Order: sequence, then structure tokens, then C-alpha cells
Amino acid sequence: MAFRLKSDMWLAGPWLCPHGARALGTRVVRAPKAAVLPFEAIPQCPGNKWLRVLQMWKEQNHDDLHLEMHQTFQELGPIFRYDVGSTRTVAVMLPEDAEQLYKADSLYPRRMHLEPWLAYREHRGQTPGVFLLNGPEWRYNRLRLNSVVLTPQAVRKFLPMVDIVAKDFSEALKKKVLQSAQGSLTLDIQPSVLSYTTEASSFALFGEKLGLLGPKPSSDLLNFTHALDTMLKSTTQLMFLPRRLSRWMSSQVWKEHFEAWDNISEYAEHFIQKKYEELARGCPPYYSGIVADLLLQGDLSLGAIRGNTLDLIAGSVDTTAFPLMMTLFELARNPTTQQALRQESLAAEPSISGDPQRATMELPLLRAAIKETLRLYPVGLFVERILSSDLVLQNYHIPAGTLALCLYSMGRNPAVFLSPEQYNPQRWLDSRKNFQHLAFGFGVRQCLGRRLVEVEMLLLLHHVLKSFHVETPQQEDVKLSYHFVLMPTSFPLLTFRPVP
Repeated sequence: MAFRLKSDMWLAGPWLCPHGARALGTRVVRAPKAAVLPFEAIPQCPGNKWLRVLQMWKEQNHDDLHLEMHQTFQELGPIFRYDVGSTRTVAVMLPEDAEQLYKADSLYPRRMHLEPWLAYREHRGQTPGVFLLNGPEWRYNRLRLNSVVLTPQAVRKFLPMVDIVAKDFSEALKKKVLQSAQGSLTLDIQPSVLSYTTEASSFALFGEKLGLLGPKPSSDLLNFTHALDTMLKSTTQLMFLPRRLSRWMSSQVWKEHFEAWDNISEYAEHFIQKKYEELARGCPPYYSGIVADLLLQGDLSLGAIRGNTLDLIAGSVDTTAFPLMMTLFELARNPTTQQALRQESLAAEPSISGDPQRATMELPLLRAAIKETLRLYPVGLFVERILSSDLVLQNYHIPAGTLALCLYSMGRNPAVFLSPEQYNPQRWLDSRKNFQHLAFGFGVRQCLGRRLVEVEMLLLLHHVLKSFHVETPQQEDVKLSYHFVLMPTSFPLLTFRPVP
């Protein structure tokens, strides 16, 4: 999640920070570790805290938030604080601090509300899902969702569905290659990957394929995918200011945000209602998706099922597509690594084709490659917590309040990862990397859709790599921008050649 403030405002960057850069991850000189220093001693960005509020309003574009945060850590060390308005916030970025945050989690770990999403739910009278909940209500929902989304038993149910869609993607790509006179296909893969993640997620959720990978997707489905993109981008424009202020300053953006959510809600409601009517006529003798299991479970109200389904939809399409695209790009410019992964997939294919569940056990290097992509390109920049009690981090006393862990800076810190600029999946084959793979968060508030996302990525990459060589002439890094999620500003063309 993005880096938020208690007063419903978000960090836009390091204003008026000193420019005497320090090696990333090193510590400022301070008293011996035995003497815990006060909160006020934590390095901070100087400047007027109320002028920062004004800057949030003026700066509608926050594309470089990840770079600004990274620079701040370089200048101030592995922990810093800042004041924005009346709110004090601390940012940390080392695995040891993530572990301390995990240990400090209470029975009800709290996160900040995502104001634009919550405003929509309240205005439309919709029940919020776990993404927007805290306290006992959050825990009640979360425990019932875990059993149908996150547990190994749940994964065994929806994995075959995802495998079918991953095969469909690979077959559709093969047809396009065969139609090419060059015997290969060069294209912008982004639309196809977004279609895949939408199709796979919807099949797992509702037990119904949409036809997005077919030759002519319906206009309604294309409108839905456009609505997802609009919702994410407008979220970034709205979340940096309190709702009461942004409503008159950004009225057009609010209108676009609500219209996008209306489209997404109508899409979800159509399938939920359809599934409800099917189950009312009698339970099918086969697994028919996550939503069907929630309805059959009977522990959540229909409103709660709707709200949590919206959360799962919003968090399983773009957030899966962008890491997939970046993995394909990194493998295209690292052909030796790509070949090692291909050999692994080809060796495991006889076993996986007989039982798709084997993919989660027989592709360790591919699973490591996914972790490596998420190290360099985390979709969410921060894991956040509102501390329920005081804590000591980096030998500083931290009062109860908000903390954010910057994943982007952790993943590119040479004190944590050797040669962090290199794409090296093998580094993850060492199982001793505690609290370094945090792209999905940690503890009981880790990403609810984590296993679905991992399976979608694993199976698509397996089927593509065993069938195609992926190439690109571009060796330069892809520029990233922050639009609530971290995404490429543009994506290089990729060439797919059939494996002989």
C-alpha cells in the first residue's frame, strides 16, 4: 500500500531534505545501542509541516514517489520521520525492522483506510471488505476468507482453473506466431497479459470464463478493464488529500473514480447474483469458484461477500499483470537465466501435465524468479501498520502511530541484497532470507489474494517459457511510475519465437 498519514493525507516526497547523501542502509552516528534514543532524535526532513500539506495539493503527479523515498533513505539512513500537518510518521526499510513490526502485531493489526475507496463504499451504501476494515470485524471476515482463498486446500481447488487459462494464453500466442510470416511474433504484450489476469481471476472467483483471450472480447469486458485502470489512476490523484478538501478541488476526478467503481461493481454484482441463483437451484457436484464457496459457507452476509469480492477483483488484475510483464522483460534481457528456467519447465512438464498441482513443487527456480521480480518491482511500495503500542526500532523509541516499510528501497539496498541491480533468481534459493520477500506483506494481514496471484504468475510463465524464446533488443531499465501501484510508464516490445 502507499505511504499514508493518519490525517488522511499521504507522503508525496522528501521536501527540503539535505543533500549530503549517505550509503543506503547505513546508520547515522548515535549513542550506544543500550541507550534508547527519543523519538525526536530520529533523522527527519526539515521544513514547514503545513507547507507540505500545500505541496500535496499542488503536486497532482506523484509518478516518482518511489524514487523520492529511495533518495530520502540514502540521505537520512534506514529510518526517518517527517511531520505533515498534525501527523508524525516514521519510515523504515530494513528486514530487521519488518520483523519487529511483525512481532508487534496485535490480534487486530491495523492499517490506514484508503479514503477514495471507502468514500465510494459509503456513498453507495456498500459493505467494505477486509482491505478497508480494522478490528474485530476485519478478523471475522478475514478468518472466513482465508479458508477459501489462502489455505493449501483452497489453492488445490482453484489452481486447475488458472492452469486452463494459462494454457489458453499459450495456445492463443502460438496461433498468432503461426500466422506470422517471420515465424516469430513481436508485440506489446501488455494487453494480452491484462486479459489473462482478468480471465484467470474471474474464472477462479466465479467459475466462469469470460472469453477475453478469444478473437473478439465483448465491449462490456473491455469497458471493465478500462474501469480498473481508471480506478487505480484516480485513486492516486485523490488519496493525497482529506476527502472534505479534495471534493471541491478535484470534483472531476471524484466523478471518474465513482464511475469506474460503478462499472467494477456492476461486473461483480452480475456474477455474484448469477452464482447465487445457480446455488439456489441446487449445489453443483463440482467446484465452481471462490464466491460459490463463500455463499455455501454461509458465514458472511451477501453484502460482505460483495465487498470482499470487489477487494479481490481490484487486487488481482493489474497487480498480477505488471510483475508478469516485468518478469518476461527481465528474462528477455537475461537469456542465460531464461534458458535455465526453460530447462526446469521442460523437465517438470511430464509431471505437471498429469497433475497441475505439481507446478507449485517442481519449479523452484521459477518461483525464485517471481520473488526476484517482486524485489526489483514491488507493485505496492509500502507495508504499513498503525502501532497499537510503543516500539523500539533502530534504537529509537517509536510511540504508537503509523509506520511504513518501503519495499522498493529494501529490494535495492546493497546492505540487504548483494549486487541489487542484477536480476538473479538464484539468490532466493537460500531459504535463510527472513523478512526480505515482503511484496505480499507479512503476518495475518498479508495480501489475501497472495496464493491466487502466485499461481497465476507461476503457471503462465511455465507454459510460455516451455514453448517460446522471449527476446528484446532493449537493455536499458524500464522507467517506473507510481499510480497507486508501481507500473511501467511504457513497455518494450517483446519477440516470441517457438522452442524447436
